[in-house]
Amino acid sequence: MTLLLENKVAFVSGAGRGIGAAAARLFAREGAKVLLAARTEDQLKAVTEEIRSAGGTAEYVVCDLADPPSVRAAVDRAVAVYGRLDVAFNNGATITPPRPVDEVTADEFDRLYEVNLRGVWVAMVAQRAAGVRSIVNNSSVGSLTGNPRLPAYGAMKRAVNSLTESAAINFGPDGVRVNAIAPGNTRTEMIAAWEQWSPGLVERMVAQTPLGRQASPEEIAEAAAWLLSERASFVTGVVLRVDGGARA
Repeated sequence: MTLLLENKVAFVSGAGRGIGAAAARLFAREGAKVLLAARTEDQLKAVTEEIRSAGGTAEYVVCDLADPPSVRAAVDRAVAVYGRLDVAFNNGATITPPRPVDEVTADEFDRLYEVNLRGVWVAMVAQRAAGVRSIVNNSSVGSLTGNPRLPAYGAMKRAVNSLTESAAINFGPDGVRVNAIAPGNTRTEMIAAWEQWSPGLVERMVAQTPLGRQASPEEIAEAAAWLLSERASFVTGVVLRVDGGARA
């Protein structure tokens, strides 16, 4: 059977841990040459070496999503290393403590904007210029309804959904597909941090999930891989919930 991403060059941001690291490993197993990008070099190096040890092809670049030149340089690095860029998973994001909308600080709001929204836009523009054929942005089920505990985070992710849909329309005539995934409760360091700030959070989210458990990062990565692949060749402009039925 043909691998999902056979002979593709893939860019993955936030690739040092969590969903991004799982995606980088999966994309390599599915035949892609992967360029990993994130802020923390030791994490990037560890995941890259793991992929290589398993027989995959991977390189990494240190990248700060809040710094547009750094993002553009990371995308350009994929082309410099592999000669082209085929698919991109814009996964990297940052978080702030849960608090109501009138208690969010200006610094928190600005940081979420710079990383979670502007960083995605800058990456997409650079990827488009590099000749990418398929993009998946990582959103959140927290973007789909009001989010009173994470209002700024939810707002930025909802804007990512809109940006994804607009880019799908802009890029579609040239055969470039743009989609997003909206993960639910997933076993990541981000969710663990929110659990520390709001004890019992994971238990409450599991109770609201028909499948009755957290997702693994690997399960979220599988959805991204499919959307990036040619098996989703007529799918664009979609925000795909990957939430165990929590928003059904």
